[in-house]
Amino acid sequence: MSLPPDTPQDVADALEYLQHHLQELMERQHASENNINTTLAALTMQLQQLMQLVVNPSPLAVPNTPLPIPSPPVSPFPAPTVRRICPKLSCPLDFNGERHNSRVFFNSCSLYIRLAPEQFQDKQERILWALTFFKGGRAAKWSENVFCQEVDTGIFPIQTWGEFEQQFRLHFFPVNVEVDAINILEGTSYHQENRTVDDYLDGFQVLVSNAGYTDPRTLVVKFR
Repeated sequence: MSLPPDTPQDVADALEYLQHHLQELMERQHASENNINTTLAALTMQLQQLMQLVVNPSPLAVPNTPLPIPSPPVSPFPAPTVRRICPKLSCPLDFNGERHNSRVFFNSCSLYIRLAPEQFQDKQERILWALTFFKGGRAAKWSENVFCQEVDTGIFPIQTWGEFEQQFRLHFFPVNVEVDAINILEGTSYHQENRTVDDYLDGFQVLVSNAGYTDPRTLVVKFR
C-alpha cells in the first residue's frame, strides 16, 4: 500500500503496524480454518464408511485412523501455585538443665521439628537449633562441652537426632522416675490436702504412669 510522499512518519508507522497486525490475524484465521476443514473431512469420511456398513453389511476393513486432536489453548498466564498455610509455632522455652523441666523442653523441640521439618536442612541442624535454647545452669555447661569436643576432634560429637535424644535423656531426665513415683504412692504422706480436685487428679495420673501401675484395684487403694 503506497502512501503520499507528504504522509507524516508517525501516521506511516501506525499504518504499517496495523497492516502487519492484520496480516498476522489473516494467517491465524487461515490456519484455524485449515485445521477445522481437516477435522470435518476426517469425520465425513468415517461417517460415510459407517453409512456404507449400515446399507451393505459386508465385512469392510475400517481404517483405524485416529481423529486429529486439536491442541489445547495455551494460557499466557502461569498456573497459580497453592501455598500451604503452616500453623503458627511457638519456640521452646529456654532450658537451664533442671530435670523436672527436661521432658517439657524435649517434647516442645520434638513437636516443633515434626510440624516444621522444612525449616531444617539436615538432622544436625535440628540439634544445633535445640542447643540454642540451652541457657544457664547444667544445660549451658553441657552445650559448651559438646562444642569443645568438636574443636578438639574436628567432628561434631552428635550426628543424629536419635543420638541427641539418648544423650539428653542420660544427662537431664530424672534418674529414678519409677522408683520415686512408687515411693510417693506407697507412702502415707501423699494426700490431696489443699489442692483442687483437678490438680490432685493430674498429679495422681502422672505418678501412676511413672510408677507403671495398671491394676484398677491398686489404683483405687492409692487414690486418697
